[in-house]
Amino acid sequence: MLRPIVCLLTLASSAAGAWAAPLTPEAMWALERVAPPTISPDGKAAVAAVTRFDVKEDKGISDLWLFATDGSSQRLLTTHASSESAPSYSPDGRWIAFVAQRDDDKTPQLYVLPTDGGEARRLTSVPTGVTAPKWYGDSKRLAFITRVWSDIEWGAMGERLKQRAESKMTARVWDSTPVTYWDQWIDERQAHLYRIGVDGGEPEALTTRSQLELPRSLSDATSYDINPHDGQVAFVADSDPADNVLNLDVYLLDEASGSARNLSSDNPGADNVPQWSPDGRLLAFARQTIPGFYGDTRRLMIHDPRGKQALAALHPDWDRSADGLVWRADSRGLYGSIDDAGTRRVWELPLKGKPRPVTGAGDVTGLALSRGRNPVLVGLRESFLTPPTLVRIDPKKGSTTAIESRNRERLAAIDSGRYESVRYAGANGASIQMWVNYPANFDAAKRWPVILLLHGGPHNGITDAYSWRWNAQLFAARGYVVAWHNFHGSSGFGQAFTDSINPKQDALPYEDTIKAAQWLAAQPWADGERMVAAGGSYGGYLASILLGREHPFKALVAHAAVYNWYTQIGSDFGFSKSRFPEFWEDPSIFQQSSPHFGAGKFNTPTLVIHGQQDFRVPVNHGIELFHTLKK
Repeated sequence: MLRPIVCLLTLASSAAGAWAAPLTPEAMWALERVAPPTISPDGKAAVAAVTRFDVKEDKGISDLWLFATDGSSQRLLTTHASSESAPSYSPDGRWIAFVAQRDDDKTPQLYVLPTDGGEARRLTSVPTGVTAPKWYGDSKRLAFITRVWSDIEWGAMGERLKQRAESKMTARVWDSTPVTYWDQWIDERQAHLYRIGVDGGEPEALTTRSQLELPRSLSDATSYDINPHDGQVAFVADSDPADNVLNLDVYLLDEASGSARNLSSDNPGADNVPQWSPDGRLLAFARQTIPGFYGDTRRLMIHDPRGKQALAALHPDWDRSADGLVWRADSRGLYGSIDDAGTRRVWELPLKGKPRPVTGAGDVTGLALSRGRNPVLVGLRESFLTPPTLVRIDPKKGSTTAIESRNRERLAAIDSGRYESVRYAGANGASIQMWVNYPANFDAAKRWPVILLLHGGPHNGITDAYSWRWNAQLFAARGYVVAWHNFHGSSGFGQAFTDSINPKQDALPYEDTIKAAQWLAAQPWADGERMVAAGGSYGGYLASILLGREHPFKALVAHAAVYNWYTQIGSDFGFSKSRFPEFWEDPSIFQQSSPHFGAGKFNTPTLVIHGQQDFRVPVNHGIELFHTLKK
């Protein structure tokens, strides 16, 4: 009998990497990371934040770069020692707004840079900081989000922040939820919209009088939008007064009265991501109808504020989620970056007619579209082999053309392997899609050890994209064939497939994983005696399920594993009402699906990795698993 080898590694934060290998981190950190772009109104230029890292200083710096959309040039726009993010062209093309924390700024502030030359100018001195700026259609005003206290005036907020930072008292007090989100503690501040003129001045509150607040846990550029013609603001807020029930709805703000009208009160699920059409006549937003199910299909809703058409779902029978949307320049439909069977493809979603796929292989995300008669569509193209690259997209042909080359020389020095998509029969005979990455020196006549990666979520499918954490090619560079399967529950394969594992999340993915291992072991190049499995978050949960059941793996890696379903109630979403019975209502679900009940059969060498501040999966899970394995 093998005696389990047990190792525990705790990371300083949830953002740290999930593996370590010689040279591998250096190659990864040398690559620059291009963020989603903004495009000029005439379509001739795109601006994106590009981040580079200094490993010795443990620091990342983001600068704004300008790229000609015909690929003819690329140049640095900002050279300040601080980082810049969230660039946005004004509708008249005269300004680029962005967020930065420069010089004496205590928090991130809003800046504008003239496109005809000159230095950036700071617009705000907001003590609570600025995020997610957006322009009004007149190019004279911008809105932004900041988190404020409702019980004190604007000028007193900076002093309260200072007092809290300098206080020796570190206790925290809550009488309502949520308490945490991802790697942050949530305080009593509310997320609200403010507005400021392009010439500066005192910010004007927009949503504070509505008695509503934007989502406190996560408010970003998808949480609101501004009508380009009349300036009406659409925003997202929680309509349920209970602090343990989240019902996001889309509201229209009446600036005169300060009140807001709920457009989606008929739906108990989440309504999110409002977007006005370029002509200002229609408002699109995404709808989920199942409360508490983040993997529910997002339907595209169209609202006509003039009342000529009733609120309706566009393409209601289309079995994909409407994500990454931008309106067509003529307002006759939208483009989206759609999770589609293992690849994020660009799809066209016309107001009349059927959805149409535009791009083929390789993920394409971060879409931006210019206006006018000849609109230009740009985005980020990536794959398992190449990090996000800024490209121009031909909406008719589906082709993409690179318009930046920040990583070209670095990538040329990397000897990557090939990869492919395969299918095998999983649980209940279902066809399961799986990615297989091969080492650069792969020889099919030889036998290779195999790593089967277990993705997180569980409703986050693995697509043809570059990963900065679990990178299949980096594992392959160590001499492994690396497989990554989209087991039952994964996104991108339709609503029924995604919801098939609830509430017992162990059964079908476990069987899919065993079937994947059997398929791999049957390949002539695979060494079935040298197979391991590794996963993070839900993938760590699945690794922990494998620990207590029959499996062929010689070792397991459980990163940020949900090990104990009982103690998972301490996570950042453990406060909310569950879609399914709690453990005191139906213990049988927990007894079947919680990995800790399988501890009596643990007998596999295991590496346990956990983030100290990962509030999605609190650190007790890693320590519990480690202690149990030791015992």
